[in-house]
Amino acid sequence: MMNIDRFVLNQSTMSSSSASADCLGWAARDESGVLSPYNFSRRTLGVDDVSIRITHCGICYSDLVWSRNGHGDSKYPLVPGHEIVGIVKEVGSNVHRFKVGDHIGVGTYVNSCRDCEYCNDDEEVYCAKGMTLTFNSVDADGTITKGGYSSYIVVHERYCFSIPDDYPLASAAPLLCAGITVYAPMVRHKMNQPGKSLGVIGLGGLGHMAVKFGKAFGLNVTVFSTSLSKKEEALSLLGADRFVISSDQKQMKALAKSLDFIVDTASGDHPFDPYMSLLKIGGVLALVGFPSEVKFSPASLNIGMRTVSGSITAGTKVTQEMIDFCAARKIYPMIEVIPIEYANEAIERLLKRDVKYRFVIDIEKSLK
Repeated sequence: MMNIDRFVLNQSTMSSSSASADCLGWAARDESGVLSPYNFSRRTLGVDDVSIRITHCGICYSDLVWSRNGHGDSKYPLVPGHEIVGIVKEVGSNVHRFKVGDHIGVGTYVNSCRDCEYCNDDEEVYCAKGMTLTFNSVDADGTITKGGYSSYIVVHERYCFSIPDDYPLASAAPLLCAGITVYAPMVRHKMNQPGKSLGVIGLGGLGHMAVKFGKAFGLNVTVFSTSLSKKEEALSLLGADRFVISSDQKQMKALAKSLDFIVDTASGDHPFDPYMSLLKIGGVLALVGFPSEVKFSPASLNIGMRTVSGSITAGTKVTQEMIDFCAARKIYPMIEVIPIEYANEAIERLLKRDVKYRFVIDIEKSLK
């Protein structure tokens, strides 16, 4: 367990030496990824910007990766967090979509060129010139973006999302990455039509949302896992129709050519051919995880007219549609709410897959 008193002392010391830095966050200082209090300045509110008092921020595996320089490009001090929700505290003079007091969210990106074919189609996440990530990216003013493990954030209104007043802010946070990452490929491939069959590989933060969306869409849902301990959760807690141990060849063979669509959320290395054989003729496997390699036989595609499709999050239009869908259908991620002081321990638990199914930091109550 961390020595919280030590962090409080450090926080006090930094505050006195950085009086002009009015944003308090928790940052990693080096490749150890250990987070501790950090004071810094946000950019000045522009005419098209929204200033958001952050109430909650989800913990994503990406936070761990960049905090520990997993991609070799981490810019320290690094403030992670891209599942951000809060309350509007100020708006620029040109902002018309939001007003002070509104519930609001920010996801994985905070800027794009706004002029390419993808931005013009509200697919800003695929911006031809590259999106600006919510943290560890170079912003328009040359500063490095810092994420939601912080007291407030300033974002252009285009990249902000309206959260319905009756939708709990803590529950909304994981929608901004985990939720939209599985929702987007499902609707893109028309898997929001009742009666179809869905396979979900992995039952973590992303996988459990895929199951929830699948049931809300009226699909027959099969969960694939390497762990038998997930069976009761999948069937009783999340309402999946079937649970399969992926290493059991007999169970897998029994499902040959039975699925219209598979969402693969697993980031660990795993074989693909066994899953491809489960797809119907013309079926699709959507890869949303990041294994180190993807290997399968060409016959898995060619014989059966199958497709492997990649996807990350989504543009602003689809993301807002997903939030509204969740509010209308009362779809809530399963979360464990924690104080900011527990963030380092939560990340260690995330490494061990010891969370059901998303950690959400209560920024408002614990970051003061």
